[in-house]
Amino acid sequence: MVSKRIIPCLDVKEGRTVKGVNFVDLRDAGDPVELAWQYSQQGADELVFLDITATHERRKTMVELVKAVARNVNIPFTIGGGINEIADADILLNSGADKISINSAAVRNPGLIDELAAAFGKQFVVIAVDTRYHDGKNLVHLNGGRIATEIETKNWIKEAEERGAGEILLTSMDHDGTKNGFDNPLLKKINDAVSIPLIASGGAGSMQHFTDVFQQSNVDAALAASVFHYGEIRIPDLKKELRNNNILVRD
Repeated sequence: MVSKRIIPCLDVKEGRTVKGVNFVDLRDAGDPVELAWQYSQQGADELVFLDITATHERRKTMVELVKAVARNVNIPFTIGGGINEIADADILLNSGADKISINSAAVRNPGLIDELAAAFGKQFVVIAVDTRYHDGKNLVHLNGGRIATEIETKNWIKEAEERGAGEILLTSMDHDGTKNGFDNPLLKKINDAVSIPLIASGGAGSMQHFTDVFQQSNVDAALAASVFHYGEIRIPDLKKELRNNNILVRD
């Protein structure tokens, strides 16, 4: 059995960590490098940094942030936001990121997934997907959830896997920031349809929610932000709780 991963996510805007509800009403949550160091000390398995306005504002992800994080933490981390071509990914990976995440750019240019997988290897390519339920379907959204598409989420994720995605980061916009739990039925449906690792995102509000998502959807990892940023859940306590529920996690 493969250990389940706990991944704090740091949404970054103008050099600060922010968090909102349903992708809006952002508030400050601290310095991203300092938070990253704290999480690495607490036992986080990986980190994800998303420059949440990079695509919307046509701004490149901050290379200096990547360098600072690489100097200060010793666990793998993924960086996303504003990556539109091979050169963007190359500079981030060379600056110290372990993986890169693409979202809107992949939907607009699916061939970018093939190119990145060929250039760097599938294990470096994470496809982030923002989804919202609408008229009986889960539909992909772009630009930090601002733009709806007609693309069904499951179909897009299967295509991304076929093109060379190494991992999927799936965020339910309906659940994001609500602290009412992950979208376990959707996550199970997607996890059953793909063979690459799936990271659950959106809705964590208690330790029970992490237990539920692993037991009900069997995802490979669970990601959260505000419950970690504001000290509502400590990672050592969470891992202890998961072990008590017979869920395999790393020390």
